[in-house]
Amino acid sequence: MSKGLYSTSKKDFDRSLDLKKLKPYGDTMNDGKVQLSFTLPVPDSEQAVEAARLLALRMGLSEPLVAHHQALDRDFTFFVVYGGLTHTVDFTQIHVDAVDVQVMSMAETDEFIRRYFGRKLRVLGASTGTDAHTVGIDAIMNMKGYAGHYGLERYKMIEALNLGSQVSNEDFIRKAVEFDADVLLVSQTVTQKNIHIENLTELVELLEAEGLRQRFLLLIGGPRISHELAKEIGADAGFGPGKFADDVASFICEELAKRQELHQ
Repeated sequence: MSKGLYSTSKKDFDRSLDLKKLKPYGDTMNDGKVQLSFTLPVPDSEQAVEAARLLALRMGLSEPLVAHHQALDRDFTFFVVYGGLTHTVDFTQIHVDAVDVQVMSMAETDEFIRRYFGRKLRVLGASTGTDAHTVGIDAIMNMKGYAGHYGLERYKMIEALNLGSQVSNEDFIRKAVEFDADVLLVSQTVTQKNIHIENLTELVELLEAEGLRQRFLLLIGGPRISHELAKEIGADAGFGPGKFADDVASFICEELAKRQELHQ
């Protein structure tokens, strides 16, 4: 493709984009094309395929096509449906409560801690409640980290203690006091029936009942955790998918530095 042709195409592309009526992009601008998948608790049949198509219509898809259907067992069928979304959103009016921090490298974080605190920061992490998953907390805490981002255990100026999974909220708080933690990290992977909200709410209530809530910086993370949800529950920040140890460490530094300045 020549530079001139690319420039013309880019210009046409931008002119047809309306951020006040934003739709998904598939083959052409504003076609609204999307693909979704779901399972219906019925046997794989022509009736089941039609049910999937009708459901897609009621979801707001135009000309839905059941592109794939497969029996999971005798009474359940998996569907992939393709169609055009008729709904739009006004992108210009969207405001998201998110963690806003300048992410530092590991070396920059260690230097920041030396300069502002003069000691190692103590971070206690766990998957609390009945959650048996450790992938999330390990990605943030363990020395090897995840996806090329080293975990907090590798930081020279952070003393990180990972308690693993299925740690009761009571034991977690008891260990936080014993460890004299500055920061509490809680990972929640199991989210069925909003059990993660129930467990995190209990943790905050227990901290408040013991008069300990303000003693710690409380951060939570997981696949269905947002900063907005974390604040609603009573935590200081939430980190969802796509966040790594350097995001968490940078927020810890910035927030604890602010608190230290307030008490000077």
